[in-house]
Amino acid sequence: MSLEYALEKYPSTVRLRDGLECVVRPLARRDEARLHRFFLAVPELERLFIKQRVTDRTVVRAWCRQLDYHADLPLLLLHGARLIGQANLHQRQGGWRRHIGVVTVLTHPAYRGRDVAKILGGEIVEIARHLGLKKLEARLNGERVVAIRALEQLGFRVLMRLPDYVMDMQGGLHDYVFLGLDLRTDE
Repeated sequence: MSLEYALEKYPSTVRLRDGLECVVRPLARRDEARLHRFFLAVPELERLFIKQRVTDRTVVRAWCRQLDYHADLPLLLLHGARLIGQANLHQRQGGWRRHIGVVTVLTHPAYRGRDVAKILGGEIVEIARHLGLKKLEARLNGERVVAIRALEQLGFRVLMRLPDYVMDMQGGLHDYVFLGLDLRTDE
């Protein structure tokens, strides 16, 4: 299936656990300022596995101006004009892991406990199925308990947990949690 077909449903309206109405849609050029504010609000510990310095406005600007949904599909969850959640589906264009998508998900601290990660993760899983991916993986530090639980509710399972394996910018050690989801079905 095609990515264009998978994206036809957006923007779409969803309701959080508490009934708050929000919109899910892909990242667009116009989202530069709100995405930057969002990353500044997310605690550094939760940004541990983001390879670029997303607190640097020039990095966010480049993301918004060089969108390539086939390689990296960022979905946003918005309450009005406020960005409250962000998830990415990273795809490899070739190689021996081209059938495996990589998922990242972040929630604004003020919107925790409302199923933001679960909603965005579910959207990413649905898109990955449309694209014909066979597996999804996610890498998180062990403190991301809520995000890990949300992914587990979507069918991800912990494949590996390595204690004190990753290091933050201050030299603190954290558990490395590697989750996976098999998208193949019996059909």
